[in-house]
Amino acid sequence: MTRDVLGDVEKHFWLTRSVARCMNISLAEAMVEGRLSADKYAELVTRCRASRCSGRCMAWLSELQSEASAAPDFCANADLLNALKV
Repeated sequence: MTRDVLGDVEKHFWLTRSVARCMNISLAEAMVEGRLSADKYAELVTRCRASRCSGRCMAWLSELQSEASAAPDFCANADLLNALKV
C-alpha cells in the first residue's frame, strides 16, 4: 500500500492509542502481559490508517466525557480493542 492509500502513521498511532486509553486499556501493558503481540499492535495502527474515519474518531475522542465501555462502532479496531477491554 502506498502513502496515498494509508493515513499518516504517527497520527494513526496516536489515534489508536488514544481510543485504547479512553477505554482504560494500556496497549504497552497488554504487550507485556502477552495479550497483544507487536505484530497485532502494528496491525491496529495499519487498520486505523486504512479506515478513513479519523475525523469521526477525533470527534468521538473530543466529546467523550467519561471512560468508554467500548470502542465506537465505526472503529476499524473495535473488535480487538473491545476484546482487550475484557
